[in-house]
Amino acid sequence: MSLENRRRMESLFTVALIFCSAFTSGVQGDSLTILQAPEYVSFQKGDWPISGEKIPDMVALTMGFSIQEDLSWPGLRAGPLFQRPRANVLVVVRGVDSLALPQSVASYPLENPVPFTLDSVAETIHTLFAEDTPVVLQLAPSEERLYMLGKANAVFEDLPVTLQQIRARLSQDGSVLASLPLNSLSRNAEADLLFLSEVQVLHDITALLQRHRHLAKDHSPDLYSLELSGLEELGRRYGQDSSQYQDATAILANVLQKFGEDLFGLYGDSAVVEVVTVKNFEAPLTRKSRSILESKQISNPGSPYNLAYKYNFEYAVIFNIVLWLMIILALAVIVISYNLWNMDPGYDSIIYRMTNQKIRLD
Repeated sequence: MSLENRRRMESLFTVALIFCSAFTSGVQGDSLTILQAPEYVSFQKGDWPISGEKIPDMVALTMGFSIQEDLSWPGLRAGPLFQRPRANVLVVVRGVDSLALPQSVASYPLENPVPFTLDSVAETIHTLFAEDTPVVLQLAPSEERLYMLGKANAVFEDLPVTLQQIRARLSQDGSVLASLPLNSLSRNAEADLLFLSEVQVLHDITALLQRHRHLAKDHSPDLYSLELSGLEELGRRYGQDSSQYQDATAILANVLQKFGEDLFGLYGDSAVVEVVTVKNFEAPLTRKSRSILESKQISNPGSPYNLAYKYNFEYAVIFNIVLWLMIILALAVIVISYNLWNMDPGYDSIIYRMTNQKIRLD
């Protein structure tokens, strides 16, 4: 074989490898994994892609809330009207396209991975269940971003938020450093500490909820939204082929599996736990800051007639009581009217019977 033909074959082989790697990366892209879900929230197994901007709508539907536009996604089927999960937990992991989670309900490819938040779902919960003070927690440890609402202010007041607080927590009793197989991860490196800090936050959230189990038994739904970027920082620092990145990926997969199982059990098998893995977001996220103690009702001041009624879990009970009471009263009126219409006054009525006897005596 001549040197020119050999170079042509090498060029074609290189092009084929590039094409195959591009095709493979398109298949094994970002994903949405349903880690835990009750039986009445039906997720269908399949390769139906979902857009990143539609994930808040999907979360709202799983909790029984209405959305502005219909979600034309076959992965989620309609469930019972009066049976909804008590909590929804969404964990966003940045810096990895997929995790080897030991057990999951279903997994779907994620397309158009734009930044998203669950602010709309949190505002709906705050509006409909303001009197019940539900737990709403949105946390991003790497950015020191925190938003708490309702009972979360009292439950998670001891939760370390800033990176300095979390790193101090790692040196205290009950730290995850004593139970995790660190392998190639270091306790002194900045990127490694960021990843371990996020793992510590997951552990502390579970521990605080186990201490306040009564929160999982109330009538108001709870919402948890967590964003983890420790793997992304490890990928920048060491590379995705490094042993540190591989060890951290395995640790996070096991931690998230246990985190989902613990929260699912705390809420009596009535919680939905989702994990979104995103390699890179397509656009920067602009977030409007809000006060932690914000209690303003969400409304539309421009339209005074577009007001929603206050909904609570007693609505279904009151509706059924009124409905069946009206049906019973209607049937009673029909039966009484039929009997009165076909009644013989001389035999069936004591009034007419006494009147007839008095007439005969006279």
